[in-house]
Amino acid sequence: MGGTEHLTERREGATLVLTLNRPEAKNALSLPMLVGLYDGWLAADADDTVRSVVLTGAGGAFCAGMDLKALAGHGMAGEGAHLRDRLKADPDLHWKAMLRHHRPRKPVIAAVEGYCVAGGTEILQGTDIRVAGQSATFGLFEVRRGLFPIGGSTVRLQRQIPRTHALEMLLTGRPYTAREAADIGLIGHVVPDGTALGRALEIAEQINSCGPLAVEAVKASVYETAELTETAGLAAELARGWPVFDTADAKEGARAFAEKRPPVYRRA
Repeated sequence: MGGTEHLTERREGATLVLTLNRPEAKNALSLPMLVGLYDGWLAADADDTVRSVVLTGAGGAFCAGMDLKALAGHGMAGEGAHLRDRLKADPDLHWKAMLRHHRPRKPVIAAVEGYCVAGGTEILQGTDIRVAGQSATFGLFEVRRGLFPIGGSTVRLQRQIPRTHALEMLLTGRPYTAREAADIGLIGHVVPDGTALGRALEIAEQINSCGPLAVEAVKASVYETAELTETAGLAAELARGWPVFDTADAKEGARAFAEKRPPVYRRA
């Protein structure tokens, strides 16, 4: 078990599970949590035995956003000198932790129960695949507090869901049910309460069984080409895709298919 006091890490096979761990505050973002999150993203990308990451929350909530008491000037819960030093050394650290200024190389799956609002919905937009319990709540509440959703939502949300839905979510600050979030395309799966993590781990295992070099190249290509013209995007796809065919893993995949056995990929 790793992480900080407000974030824990554990392994489920080739999946790293990061758990936001301030259940008494519905996992509102604290400095220890943000530092732990950023370190978790770096650790996942640095460890070739990790093929996917699942992000979830403890105590029946995902994340209720930034700690408003801290924002009002009362300080981050659990804040220590070494953590303040980390932030001074890298003033961008909190944005990297929230996936605003950092994109992990490995696929990231969100497993949401309960509240996933404000900063929670902003972190969600940096994940790749999203699963939620049927009673989960989503929304960008910032305008209701006279604030701005500066974690990337005015840019990302309209690229992930239809603009009319993005603007309604941003401008009303109202809560959305899991079914509403799925209907507008913000999340991909609605499951019975208490089973989001299990479903996310099932999806992660499906990813883990695939060629890791291929998976990482596909993810990179999707994001790299999202804002390109079709012509430029297709050229970029070839640049990413052709090298994959020259890997030993690609040859292993074909050989395993012919031999009717599971492939054994070695990231080579």
